[in-house]
Amino acid sequence: MANLVYKRVPTDQQPTDRQNLVLAEAGIEDPVVFEETAGTSSRLPPGAAEVRRLLAYAGPGDTVHISGMFRLVRGTGHILDVLGILHRYQMGLHIHGGAFSVMGLTARHPRTGELLSTV
Repeated sequence: MANLVYKRVPTDQQPTDRQNLVLAEAGIEDPVVFEETAGTSSRLPPGAAEVRRLLAYAGPGDTVHISGMFRLVRGTGHILDVLGILHRYQMGLHIHGGAFSVMGLTARHPRTGELLSTV
């Protein structure tokens, strides 16, 4: 089971320093990193290039790690779309910072993840 790290910043004026810090503090073992180039905010997942690469690499039981929910999604409908994709791929999602970091939004419990993500 792989630990897949996804990082994204919307502009080239925003570094990934904070994401790097949060993810480093999480102590993720043997991470495989997928990092979007700056300016991908108009192509949020699942259309973003690195998310497509991540999904092509991923296997059942893998976990996607992100520093905060809004590195991956922007709204309620989008959260449900991404959770649906992760469920189909039988993958987990671990959010390491922000309000969602205390919630278990995993593919093993997709309905719980959907409920928690929309509260």
